[in-house]
Amino acid sequence: MDLVKLTEFLVKSLVSNQDAVSVNEFTDEEGINIEVIVSADDMASVIGKAGSNANAIRTLVQAAAYNNRMPRVRINIDSKEA
Repeated sequence: MDLVKLTEFLVKSLVSNQDAVSVNEFTDEEGINIEVIVSADDMASVIGKAGSNANAIRTLVQAAAYNNRMPRVRINIDSKEA
């Protein structure tokens, strides 16, 4: 299971500017870190009301990692500066 592709698919389905989405994976001693960069205009869509969309993305990606016996996954969402 490619967690980056899954995360990218989920985020791109929420944003209006899909070309501005960037997803990168880093691994350290604590597990897998996935960094999501979106345009500042799409930040509200990705986070959602009270963080509901961001929490849903994190839950789905962490569940996929758990089912594939992968280490803990953390997702950081940030915006591009215009």
